[in-house]
Amino acid sequence: MWDAAALEGNPYTLPEVQTLLEGITVTGHRIADQDQILALNEGFNLADELVGASTFYLDKATSDEIHARVAVHEANESGHFRGEGAAGGGGHVSIGALGTFHASEPGQDGRNLKEEFRRLTTYLLEDVADPREQAVAYFCAATRRQFYFDGNKRTAKLMMAGHLLTNSYDAISISARRQLEFNQLLAPLFDSGDSTEMMQFIIDSRPE
Repeated sequence: MWDAAALEGNPYTLPEVQTLLEGITVTGHRIADQDQILALNEGFNLADELVGASTFYLDKATSDEIHARVAVHEANESGHFRGEGAAGGGGHVSIGALGTFHASEPGQDGRNLKEEFRRLTTYLLEDVADPREQAVAYFCAATRRQFYFDGNKRTAKLMMAGHLLTNSYDAISISARRQLEFNQLLAPLFDSGDSTEMMQFIIDSRPE
């Protein structure tokens, strides 16, 4: 979990995360950083519970439930796609020298994003045979499509992990030591939609 937080730029060290999860406040950090760690832990716990109960699915309901936990302190209307509630807009991601990526407009009640999600999961589950490829491709596509106002990568990582575990594969952990590589690959993923390099990077990642 520390790796996932560090990839978001959270400054907590691994010992500090362990201390916080033991219920001891760590001084010298912003409340927002503390809340992000605790919320991410809630998301991990939920995914683990769903997998253990054989009720984890690569579907919108599961994604929304996880997002409601991991982004509760950061995203507008956590647990809902952009456009499903009162807030509008979103979906804009700065990609450095490449400018700004603009994801699809959500449409009324998030209709456009719901349809994108339906097409994505239908394709992955019906046309892609390997659950490992399904999981990694899902992460890349869900990250790029920005279904939520914030917390998209964290939610997509937990969905990827849950799908792998459900299919008896180990979850993939992207080491915080590879944060620079990860961030560098996000830009072309957003810019062109080509997920080849990011997928290979994730497949090659190993917990350290």
